[in-house]
Parts: sequence; structure tokens; C-alpha cells
Amino acid sequence: MPIVPLSDWNIFLKNYPSAHLLQMGEWGELKKDFGWKPIRIILNNEVGCQILLRRLPLGLTLGYMPKPVTSNQLSGISGQFWQEVDSICKNNHAIFLKIEPDEWSDHPVFYPSSFILSPHNIQPPRTIVISIKEDEDKILERMKPKCRYNIRLAEKKGVTIRAWDDISAFHEMMTVTGGRDNFGVHSKEYYQRAYELFHSSGTCELLVAEYEGKPLASLMVFANATRAWYVYGASNDQERNRMPTYLLQWEAIRWAKARGCDEYDLWGVPDENEETLESNFESRQAGLWGVYRFKRGFGGEVKRAAQALDKIYNPLLYWAYLKFIGNR
Repeated sequence: MPIVPLSDWNIFLKNYPSAHLLQMGEWGELKKDFGWKPIRIILNNEVGCQILLRRLPLGLTLGYMPKPVTSNQLSGISGQFWQEVDSICKNNHAIFLKIEPDEWSDHPVFYPSSFILSPHNIQPPRTIVISIKEDEDKILERMKPKCRYNIRLAEKKGVTIRAWDDISAFHEMMTVTGGRDNFGVHSKEYYQRAYELFHSSGTCELLVAEYEGKPLASLMVFANATRAWYVYGASNDQERNRMPTYLLQWEAIRWAKARGCDEYDLWGVPDENEETLESNFESRQAGLWGVYRFKRGFGGEVKRAAQALDKIYNPLLYWAYLKFIGNR
């Protein structure tokens, strides 16, 4: 069996500098502490994946393979690899396995005939990706004028940015933001574990925007080689006229650029085409609409991930799962 320990997995990833955050060993270790079982497999040092198995009642599981690591199309991966994946899923009584390819929707994804297109994604499929290859002036130039103005306004109004490690205060701020913008918030222990795992390896930073020593906004940014992701962000209701979130995001971009990243993923906007996004963002606030207006200002490109795929092992329970998702 090509199942490997965490140490071997991390060695394998060194040969794939564009591997996604969700395939990093630290991510699997984070999920392990919160109801998931990570299993990592490598075949011939050419293809690998970190499968996450969500524990369910009666010994059942849900399988999840986010952004598998390969230089080939999914259909070009050897049958032996998929046999190993099937064996792992069946041995863990998986109802189905969901794969989210590490591809954009404008590139066709060819996949094995045993998979079907899934009606449900786990990660937000649409996002904004900012190219940060150029110098800072060029990155600023591509931003919306109002966004550049707000970054400079925050600086003029005395907002400062620094690295932070107060997870309790960060969680409290996340709770305020979640209540205000109506989104779910992880436990303090979850953010603490994420910070411990990734910050210790230099692939994460927690930044805070302050005014006269008072925290106003904070975010957790992650990086792996050429890619960076803005995953968690929060702000309280104080001094919002000083635009702290704009300067905070800019400093996170600068942090990613200083690490050698080429792109910065703002991680999630409404799943609509750009024309619909642009014609509705001023009037809609629910869900991810509330953050699109902010994120669009940074001048990135709206992209959609390739649709998720499902491999079904228990058709009856898979149908029940789809019914449950549809009623949420």
C-alpha cells in the first residue's frame, strides 16, 4: 500500500511547489483534531493525495480529496492509484468520495468514468485571485481607485499593522464579524491549532490592524511556495471610518509577496459570473455578497474552480446525503 506517514508526505510536497493549501500536511493534522481522519498516499512519486475521512455514526465516513497533487489530468492517473483510493475508502466504510480538482473551470477536467459531476462543492467554488508577481506599484495600480484611496486613508488616519498571536482576541473578533455578516465561526481551539501548526513552519501569519493600540481588524494568511490564501478575516465595530481592513489586506499581500508568492487568493465570492457580480454587488449583502464589494477592489481576476466530482460507494446513503444537503 502506498500509504505514507506525514514526514514522507511533506518530502513529496517539496517537489510540487504549487500544491494547494488543503493538501499541506498541516491541514490534515488540523482536520484530524476536529473530526476528520487524514490518510496520505503516493504512487511512484508522481501523484499523491491527502484524503480526509469525516467520521459519521455507525462507523460510516464521508471521503474528501481536496485539490489532489498531480502533474496529470485526473483521467491520466494510473488505475492502480484509483484502486488504492477505492481500497482506502471502502476499508473506512465511506459512503462516497468527493474530489475537488486543483483546476479552474476554464480548463477542461477529464476524469475517470467511475466519477460523476457533483451537485455540491465543499469549498466556495468562485474566488478572486490577485497576481502579485509585479512590483508593489503595479499591484496597487490594478486596484480600484477607491481601494487604493482607502489603503492610504488608513495610513493617514494612524492605522498600523503588525504580527499578532492573541488567538482569544482574534476569535472574539471573528464572533463579532460572524454575527454581523451571518457566517459560521470556528471554535477558538480550531484557530489556535491552525496557528500553531502553520505558523511554526513559517507558512502562516496572523496580522492585526490597530489604532492607538486598540485592535480593529485581523486576518490569518497562509502561503505555500508560489501561492497564498486569505482564509480567515475579522473586524470589530470600532473606528471603521479609518478603513483598517484595507490596509490590513494590503499588508497581507505584501507579506505573501515577500515570501516569493506569485498569486494571492481571496478565497470565496458568490458563485455568479462576473457580469452578475458587478451588476448586483451594491444591492445584495447576504452570504458572500457582503464581502465581494470589499474583495473586488483589490484588482484580481474572478475565477471559478472546476466542479467537484463524486465517487459513490453506497448509492442509497449518497441519495440521503444529497437530500439532506438540499434541505439545508
